[in-house]
Amino acid sequence: MQLSPRLGRYALHLLLVAAGYYLGARLGLLQALVNDQVTPLWPPTGVAVLALVLGGLRMWPGVAVGAFAVNATLTDIGSTVLISAGNTLGPVVAYLLLSRAGFRQEMDRTRDALTLVFLGAFVAMAVSATIGSGTLLLTGVIDGAGFWSTWAVWWTGDALGVLVLVPIALAFRTLRLRNHPARRWMEAAALLVSTTVVMAVATTHDLRLMYLVFPFLIWAALRFQHLGTAPCALIATTLAARGAAMSSGPFAGLDLFVRMVTLQAFNATTVLTALLLSAVIAERNAARQAIERTVAQLADVVQQYQPLLLGNVQPPQRPEKR
Repeated sequence: MQLSPRLGRYALHLLLVAAGYYLGARLGLLQALVNDQVTPLWPPTGVAVLALVLGGLRMWPGVAVGAFAVNATLTDIGSTVLISAGNTLGPVVAYLLLSRAGFRQEMDRTRDALTLVFLGAFVAMAVSATIGSGTLLLTGVIDGAGFWSTWAVWWTGDALGVLVLVPIALAFRTLRLRNHPARRWMEAAALLVSTTVVMAVATTHDLRLMYLVFPFLIWAALRFQHLGTAPCALIATTLAARGAAMSSGPFAGLDLFVRMVTLQAFNATTVLTALLLSAVIAERNAARQAIERTVAQLADVVQQYQPLLLGNVQPPQRPEKR
């Protein structure tokens, strides 16, 4: 029995989503903090939300298959089913909330930034964190004393996966390769290198200097808008998550729950600042372009009717002499 081309493409898309989820999970598990399966950076949630935003709700089977494949290597079959259901339900809730709020993939409005951070990341990912942590509690993997710290790590990792992957993926969908001057590419490279150096130093030294990344976010927004802020936010949040996982720099000496709260606050502030600044500048540029188009249209109208107007003008009459 041969599959129709449409059904074949759909199956291929589901397979790609599942594969992306699985690969992202393997990367995230490198920094696992609880039971070798709960991590402060969980890229698969970003893969899942992105797949649903781009492909619609019909992509959820790919998310479910990827989640099941990952969890099957970590827990027993019962826990695998429950945790995989939570891993799938969280992104589905995120997609439904984003759709309900009118989220646009261009993210060129301030409301899109607020919607993605608060609804797509914070609210929706609390669903998967609650189901996952509750499953570990019910199966005896963690005790009651460790529930909230586990929940915090789970929630932080899932939310960070959305915040670091979805913006940059949507930003690069709008990338148009053009002949930019060499100094433009040099400026972009300097921006990314500077952001990396500042965050690498800030997350490995006891001095609490992570706030120094914000001037670079402003620089990125002013000069490159979303295409600049998304990579900078990705660098900042990823290095911050690494510092929290290693308990280094400003995270040293903090217990697990406090580390996760601190990390989540920094991630939210960083991503929200980056997205809001780029959205505000994009709105300003769009308003300016609209004004320029209106002025050009008015100029065309005036030029079109100028001969007619001049033709109807009568020369002034001199008064007759008596």
